[in-house]
Amino acid sequence: MEHRLIWHGHAAFQIVTPSLSVLIDPWFEGNPSSGTSHEALDKVDLVLITHDHGDHVGQAVEICRRTGAHLLGVVETVARLKGLGLPDDQVVNGIGMNIGGTVRFHTLQATMVQAQHSSETGLAVGYILTLEDGTCVYHAGDTGIFSTMELYGRLFNIDLALLPIGGVFTMDPRQAAMACAMLQCEEVVPMHWGSFPVLEQNCDNFAEQLGIHAPKVRLNAMKPGQTLIMGKQNLDFAARIAEE
Repeated sequence: MEHRLIWHGHAAFQIVTPSLSVLIDPWFEGNPSSGTSHEALDKVDLVLITHDHGDHVGQAVEICRRTGAHLLGVVETVARLKGLGLPDDQVVNGIGMNIGGTVRFHTLQATMVQAQHSSETGLAVGYILTLEDGTCVYHAGDTGIFSTMELYGRLFNIDLALLPIGGVFTMDPRQAAMACAMLQCEEVVPMHWGSFPVLEQNCDNFAEQLGIHAPKVRLNAMKPGQTLIMGKQNLDFAARIAEE
């Protein structure tokens, strides 16, 4: 079963399965690393929000109102988005969820996990997503490294981790590489780099640190707009990557 991961720049990803299209942290307008408008997305079923900073909430409300997509986030952040025009009946559970909880949305299972970061409403979070064929994807959100990542590696068989490497506001390359070791993930896609001048501007340092701390983890250094074919196919990165 084929799943596609599209990186829209910064922390914005789209996971497309045979039955669902899921957006995470959909910042399009004003995102210097995204060349796509949210209005170009023709099908969205679910939007996941990790925290309430503008470069992560992005155009979530507009996307949900235009496409009819449901939204999932921590309770207090969802309440703020309702106040900004998000329809009540498009919120998963009607209220959202909280850290440690797991909900099912059609063929997707989403577990909300902690992140070490600031958020004006509620708490910053990450998501561990189990797709319909069992593929497991971890989107860390904005976070520093924390020891509980080791428990996530024991609780879940993480196939792909989406980890910030930019530094300043999140983990830097060394911390992210050590996080990979704790998570015991099979593959990693670095995010939250290159979109602001103060962040890491490429993945070179991360690749070096990954070789030191987690040499068995496969690095997929995507560019914004590229699509990665997810799964355990015995193909090299170049064969699994395509322009959007």
